[in-house]
Amino acid sequence: MTLPEEPPRSLRLRLDRMALAANWRALDRLSGEAMAGAAVKADAYGLGVDAVVPALCDAGSRHFFLAHWSEVAAVLEHVAGSAISVLHGVRNAEEAAFAQATGVIPTINSLRQAKLWTESGGGTCHLMVDTGINRLGMALAELGDPLVQSLDVDILMSHLASADEASPQNARQLGLFHQATQQVQAGRLSLANSAGIMLGTDYHFDLTRPGLALYGGIAHPGLAGHIAQVAYPQAAIIQTRQLTAGDSVGYNALWTARQPTRVGTVSIGYADGFLRTMGPGSALQHAGDLLPVLGRVSMDMIVVDLTGSDAEEGDFIDLPGDLPALAQSSGLSQYEILTLMGRRFDRG
Repeated sequence: MTLPEEPPRSLRLRLDRMALAANWRALDRLSGEAMAGAAVKADAYGLGVDAVVPALCDAGSRHFFLAHWSEVAAVLEHVAGSAISVLHGVRNAEEAAFAQATGVIPTINSLRQAKLWTESGGGTCHLMVDTGINRLGMALAELGDPLVQSLDVDILMSHLASADEASPQNARQLGLFHQATQQVQAGRLSLANSAGIMLGTDYHFDLTRPGLALYGGIAHPGLAGHIAQVAYPQAAIIQTRQLTAGDSVGYNALWTARQPTRVGTVSIGYADGFLRTMGPGSALQHAGDLLPVLGRVSMDMIVVDLTGSDAEEGDFIDLPGDLPALAQSSGLSQYEILTLMGRRFDRG
């Protein structure tokens, strides 16, 4: 059956490509002598690889970091395999063979992965060393193993755990990373994420790996003033109605009208990343008017107060997009807010 063209969606996400490019350039400049790469895992933090990667390429980014092998194909549409690194490494022979076939570079995290990569034919890889976050990465004691010493390591990297705060862990991790650099021959070194860039030149090495800050998140207080909002989500009003005093809204009747009130039902809910914690005290906007959220957030809908607004059924209204402010009001992290936006948004 041939389907007709899909009708316009009631959720859309506008990506400010100029702001995205400017953010990368700012982070590259703040990285000093190092070059900034770009973390584009999780579909470019939820904003869409097909829009984000070309904009970053145009800005000057040449290194792209993913988490899963399932994310590779979309990025290969825009850059060569040698520009892509998969941070989870190779779990099995199939992933190693895929890396060999595509030219995508695995980040080796364990002796087992080193063995798998070598047995697949080896070649250029990156190497993650754990310096204290205790997620992925080789222990320092393992770096002298012949399997590790035989690897062709382009980038030796580690990941900071507390770069967004003034923590003594940062200096400890830096010291351990310096120890690692004495044990492994590598073409380049990389330690800093978005927040780590703001820890200073000692943390920059050859390549930084910003993620959140590219997309408008303030991962460190020092980034304020350098980073612009990138994502502008909108949702359509799918019905308006007039309430009378005493009418309640939504599940469990958490909000009740005290006077006649015009409200709008909006086509977004927690299935689209607008979680219940984002409802209380928040507001959408239309033509500069604030439209407070009323009652409990549902899976596919919220209700807003249209008092004083001329918004009508079919109009698109602006969702909150200031990541630091929204994180503060909702209790969610900026990372969660970005990556939870669902597939129903038109990202075209």
